[in-house]
Amino acid sequence: MQRIRKGDEVVVLAGRDKGKRGTVLRRVDAEHVVVEGVNRVKKHERPNPMKGQTGGIVDKDLPIHISNIALFNPGTQKADRTGVRSLEDGRKVRVFKANGEQVEA
Repeated sequence: MQRIRKGDEVVVLAGRDKGKRGTVLRRVDAEHVVVEGVNRVKKHERPNPMKGQTGGIVDKDLPIHISNIALFNPGTQKADRTGVRSLEDGRKVRVFKANGEQVEA
């Protein structure tokens, strides 16, 4: 089970954007995610008339490693680690380690 998924609110633990909060936009691979407003860089883009793109300098969110982010716990208002717990009916759910509350997805 993935500990961090698309749509989760996360806090950056390390790097240039330490302390920022954002939403996971997509998972690039098993260890990298793109977070809204985090690791933002300016890229020079060429115009592509076939796709209807105009050229220029655009802001782009680049992937960040999942070891540098943690889920935001609304109960404690801090970043928190997560674990996996099995329910009585056999389903697996993510829970916060600090207070044992279920992660709302």
